[in-house]
Amino acid sequence: MELFPALGVAWLNGWLLLALLVVTDATTFLLFPKTVIRRLFDRSGWSRKQVAFTAIGKLVASVSLALIILTPLKIGHPVSIIGVLTSGLGLMGLVWALIDFRNTPADEPVTRGMYKLSRHPQIVMSFVVLTGASLAIGSWTALAILIASHIFSHLGILGEEEVCAKRYGGATRAYLKRAARYFIFF
Repeated sequence: MELFPALGVAWLNGWLLLALLVVTDATTFLLFPKTVIRRLFDRSGWSRKQVAFTAIGKLVASVSLALIILTPLKIGHPVSIIGVLTSGLGLMGLVWALIDFRNTPADEPVTRGMYKLSRHPQIVMSFVVLTGASLAIGSWTALAILIASHIFSHLGILGEEEVCAKRYGGATRAYLKRAARYFIFF
């Protein structure tokens, strides 16, 4: 791992792992009904502060994404192998979480499958994919920026939970008490 790895445009850069994430998301979204996609990205009921923190988190994440895109993979290095495997596990978990979301009726909170273990498995699995990509390129900087982006995103997540509790009532409040926010971590 390096603090500042060399940047450049090349075929064997971290963009390959990000391309897998984009293809996975795009394929999954193409197979979902439009009503599910709208529900997935619904921000109605969020405060300006919650929307702002989420936007800041995405802006900071874009810096990490740029580093991943422009940094060569550490081919053959153990950290790269761990990173690629981590990204692969994250992609599989993301698809699983998206399918759980799709299979839940719109008038119910999502509490099945991976959502039994985490209130936000899509976010966690996306973080796992990007953490793996940061490892695969061997960049402490990309990893640190990714973590910073998720600190801002956390504040948006709190807003999402608040809106869901208002929308779905007691069922969501009970769910929030029994399921960890980020798997076993919190």
